[in-house]
Amino acid sequence: MPTQANAATAVAHAASAPLWTLDGLRAADPVLGLALLMLVALLLAEMLHRTWRIPRICGHMLTGAIAGPVMLRLFEGLELDPWKPLIDLAIGAMLFELGTRIRPRWLLDNRWLAASCLLQSALCGALVMGALVWLGAPWLTAAVAGTVALSTSPVIVLAVTHESRSRGQVTERLLLMAAVNAVIAVIGLKVLRIMLASDADSPTEEFTRASISALRVISGSFLLGVACGFALDRLSPLVRGTPAMPVLQIALVIIASMLAAQWTLSPLLALLVAGMTARARMKHGLTVEPHLGSAGAVLNVLLFICLGLLFSLEGIGRLWPWVLVIVLARLLGTALAVGVLARRSGLGWHQAAGLSLALQPMSSLAVLLAADTFGWTTHLPGAHTPTIQALLLATTLMQVTGPIWTQLALRHLAHETNEG
Repeated sequence: MPTQANAATAVAHAASAPLWTLDGLRAADPVLGLALLMLVALLLAEMLHRTWRIPRICGHMLTGAIAGPVMLRLFEGLELDPWKPLIDLAIGAMLFELGTRIRPRWLLDNRWLAASCLLQSALCGALVMGALVWLGAPWLTAAVAGTVALSTSPVIVLAVTHESRSRGQVTERLLLMAAVNAVIAVIGLKVLRIMLASDADSPTEEFTRASISALRVISGSFLLGVACGFALDRLSPLVRGTPAMPVLQIALVIIASMLAAQWTLSPLLALLVAGMTARARMKHGLTVEPHLGSAGAVLNVLLFICLGLLFSLEGIGRLWPWVLVIVLARLLGTALAVGVLARRSGLGWHQAAGLSLALQPMSSLAVLLAADTFGWTTHLPGAHTPTIQALLLATTLMQVTGPIWTQLALRHLAHETNEG
């Protein structure tokens, strides 16, 4: 009873604390708290950008990291779960926009580019997996980590290319390769999650069942994306030339995301295909504003704040060799894949180096979109905990520093930025 009384007293004290104190901020209404965080994030991002030319999304993520469990603990991960549908919408809007910007026909016209995309994903995943097995991780968990690690964050590279206004061959390859390896990561994780959770005695039976499930996800997501792209093509003439066009696009993004989640398909693949289908059908008649308009821009800021809130440094003192191995294996795999096929696919050496560095931002997007909550590591049952924690730490490091790698690569190696 005294313990309960003390807890009640502490809660009452926090609720009555002034808003400018830590206790007051922790007890504040969550909507007010996120609004204040967005204000701080905008100011910090602008200060960092004007002082050191750091990408603004780094400021947004740093604000979330400062407010989250890493430092001030104003928000805990569980408190963000009610906001996940909004965050999924922000991710969905960027994936749809990315789909409208990439040209899958390029992969058919330049088969060495297609080979480079596949080789980059395979080498990154294989090197990360092999290095983790060498460090003592179970092979299945190492395969999961390698599959997550092979994915470049499409939302980060799209945000950086928007801000730097980069245009050119390296930029277009960056967006295309980010989309391709994100799709590969989604498919690979679908198979591996089933194998992790399976209690079947036969590995062949497990793999067959997982492969059938993956084929269902791929085909279903593709058909859903095509249907949404056709719907946009048919409905666009009704609102063309009016402010309602971004509203129509966001509505279709929501529909595609919700249906994909309800039917246990891949929202990531469905939205990419929807964007590609809309572009193929409408060509220059399709106008897509960055982030799908001002409402999407607000969600974009909220997205990167929430990514910062999810950052973790737990176990860094013990697991730093594993984290370093993951980061270096990704870099080596990307550099080898891009470099080996650079000349054949039409890239110069400086461009290849720029593309290799620009692809470094890591992403947990493939898991987050498939999860119901932000605790995405809980959706990998039976996984080796230290390996998954090392993966989470590496993701934290390469999400917060990745935008800088991409910006420097596009500016100083590819020479494709036009920031003014």
